[in-house]
Amino acid sequence: MNTITLNRPKRRQQQRVVLNVASSKYNFLMELLGNFNFVQVENNEGDTRDEIIANLKEAAQSLKLIKEGKLIGRPAEELLTEL
Repeated sequence: MNTITLNRPKRRQQQRVVLNVASSKYNFLMELLGNFNFVQVENNEGDTRDEIIANLKEAAQSLKLIKEGKLIGRPAEELLTEL
């Protein structure tokens, strides 16, 4: 599934809509939305492979520093309540 975010033009207050669309219907929906002059499509493809690897390396380094006591961790409960 692909996710697209729609924004209204900045003339008025913006509203954001996030849609989860089946991959088979994605191109159709994008073409349809492109025909509306009041819709601004923000295409979010997600992280690239290199970005994911860099994020994992950073997380592993942070975990190592926490285990060594050089960085203060965050309780899991605090993280979950924030979500």
